[in-house]
Amino acid sequence: MNSASSAGSEPQEGDRVRVERDGSSYEGVLLPSSTADHLVLKLDGGYNVAIASEATTVAVLEAAVYDVERAQDVDDLAEEEEGSSVTFDTDLPTISLISTGGTIASTVDYRTGAVTAQFDAEDVLRAVPDLAGRANYRGRVVANILSENATPEIWQELAHAVHEEIEAGADGVVVMHGTDTMQFSASALAFILDTPVPIVFTGSQRSADRPSSDNVMNAVCAVEAAKADCAEVLVCMHASESDDRCALHRGTRVRKNHTSRRDAFETVGRAPLGEVRYDDGETEVWFRRAYAERGACDLALAADLETDVELLKFTPGMDSALLDACEGKAGLVVEGTGLGHVHTDWIPRLGEFVERGTVVVMTSQCIDGRVCDRVYDTGRDLLDAGLIEAGDTLPGTAKVKLMWALANAEDLREAGEAMERSLAGERTARSTPWT
Repeated sequence: MNSASSAGSEPQEGDRVRVERDGSSYEGVLLPSSTADHLVLKLDGGYNVAIASEATTVAVLEAAVYDVERAQDVDDLAEEEEGSSVTFDTDLPTISLISTGGTIASTVDYRTGAVTAQFDAEDVLRAVPDLAGRANYRGRVVANILSENATPEIWQELAHAVHEEIEAGADGVVVMHGTDTMQFSASALAFILDTPVPIVFTGSQRSADRPSSDNVMNAVCAVEAAKADCAEVLVCMHASESDDRCALHRGTRVRKNHTSRRDAFETVGRAPLGEVRYDDGETEVWFRRAYAERGACDLALAADLETDVELLKFTPGMDSALLDACEGKAGLVVEGTGLGHVHTDWIPRLGEFVERGTVVVMTSQCIDGRVCDRVYDTGRDLLDAGLIEAGDTLPGTAKVKLMWALANAEDLREAGEAMERSLAGERTARSTPWT
């Protein structure tokens, strides 16, 4: 990368500068500032500092310049009515990048200091020049939200967008999504779509402006996974705290298990389906178990969802009014204790729900293992009351699955039967040691 060293140059965002004021000197990268009254620098240690602009001397030590060869694809992005595109290379596969917001597409609001979702798909490409030359890209924005604001309606919009991109010839799809609810959106697309190509969710735990950001490696590995042969809905995130590999989790078997670690996501009950090894930009994709192969099914969309479904976690002594609020729901997923239990006083009430047409599904709040209501009296009574066992389906996944099953089954019986078998790898036949 070229550099410039000139005290007379007009400083620009991205330049490395030295700022002197009141006898103190600061060196760092010049960042955007919300006002003209302050300069904002990112120091070498990773922290930002705001310096009053009045009576300062600013020297440009190194000008911000593009690596022209690597950024060419990004600079060729063209505005279109519904998205963006790059100059296509016929020797490369086409990957659709769909943005929904989240930390991978976020930056710091220098007015408040908070991380906000601001970037569209083009911005992500510019922020990750390592993506250049790996594929042809089409960019599309479905939403620009932090993922706690996701709704079933956004899942449906996302599913329609992915369907359209695949129908238009995309060889794979990467969905950039906030990590907090990524597992729910991935589950939704796994049930809604039959896909002949990979659909890979990725995000980042730390925003791009932080030295420890995981956005570059996650994005690169997700693109490589989207070029691979596994035509399933996957979640691609750091497999360790180091920048050495990303795990590929089946979208219906993953959960976020840590608030802030870069390797926050884990496949529950076994090792991830595969990995993308990453070594200074060089990648290798491999899988340890069988998967749905590219082209094994035709593209299909069943986007209807029954939104009148609730997930209720049982805890000792909980207010019975919470159960009252679930009366009359189309579906109820209960996150029970252990093998799938609740207080015995709940059982007659849940039985009444079933009699009145609510499909009630039992899951476990244990991280690993499966529901088995045939061991203790409580469980047998729950089965007699008409509750359905979800096996080792994760509670959040079970809620999304029940929403889909109720909207797409012929009747309540068929919806209940769907909950008792695996539709998208969400439920295993039996629990076994990790492999």
